[in-house]
Amino acid sequence: MESIGEDGDGQRIDNYFFKRFRNIPKSHIYQLLRSGQVRVNGKRVSFHYRLQLGEILRIPPINKTEKQDIRHQKIPQSKHFSFHVIFEDEALLVVDKPSGLAVHGGSGISFGVIEQLRAQRPELKFLELVHRLDRETSGVLLLAKKRNALVELHRQIRSGQTEKHYQVMVKGQWSNTKQNVKLPLIKYVTVAGERRVAVADSKPGPHKHHGQKEMDSHTLFNLIKAWQDYSLLDAELKTGRTHQIRVHLAHLGFPIVGDDKYGDFSINKQLAKNRSESCLNPGLARMFLHASNMQIKHPLSGQRLKLIAPLPTDLKTFINHLELNENLNERK
Repeated sequence: MESIGEDGDGQRIDNYFFKRFRNIPKSHIYQLLRSGQVRVNGKRVSFHYRLQLGEILRIPPINKTEKQDIRHQKIPQSKHFSFHVIFEDEALLVVDKPSGLAVHGGSGISFGVIEQLRAQRPELKFLELVHRLDRETSGVLLLAKKRNALVELHRQIRSGQTEKHYQVMVKGQWSNTKQNVKLPLIKYVTVAGERRVAVADSKPGPHKHHGQKEMDSHTLFNLIKAWQDYSLLDAELKTGRTHQIRVHLAHLGFPIVGDDKYGDFSINKQLAKNRSESCLNPGLARMFLHASNMQIKHPLSGQRLKLIAPLPTDLKTFINHLELNENLNERK
């Protein structure tokens, strides 16, 4: 069993399986669907059914002669990752996800956060991601240890009862203290076959979407501090679209520092070089996007929880370099 997250929301169920089980013949996937072995919320569905956020998907056992889904692989003890636990009780497990670790395996990644935690906590009968973070994004990540907790948290997310904040560093001087950004997004595929997101009607030519559903998106940005060339922002997600913060900022001309999909590649290259050379100029080898805090109602007790992940050392070091350079320039 698994819960459908934002990456599967609106996707046809056959395509969802093709992506998850790349080495399984398509004919076998269709046979599983036709025979009713695949269930959504306990019901049979056809191959053209579109999945929705929060639905519970039953994946039947895969024949041993075929490659199994990576969620059933055992992880060697030597490859176990130690997670900082922010909060845990009988219903929830909240961890501080490090940058560079995917939330789930796939696309060449053997073991993501969910596979790691399932292997480390074999006594848990149920453990599912409540939401997702991009691989390079660090910070607060929620997992449910009970099905009713998962369903309730998904209800809160859909109804806008949760609050999610990110700290993000952008290139350029951000001037507005507070700025609401409401721009519809679309998903598209590049000529090279890579999946991307863009502000609707902003991608002409071969990238332009054809019949793609436009998704409303809303981010509230608050300025924390601006330096000569960079600005630190608090980004509050009002909607939770894929790559929403990254695309909004890139569209406005303030790319996230270190973003390898929507950012300024020349700046990213220079920052990576600065880091390797240990010079006085700020250096960074990752995207500066951190899920700093999330507020929810406990799915069982209803108590309001504020879950906080402190800024990682590499991001704090980047800020310290900016502060140092600012102080040196003021003394000149």
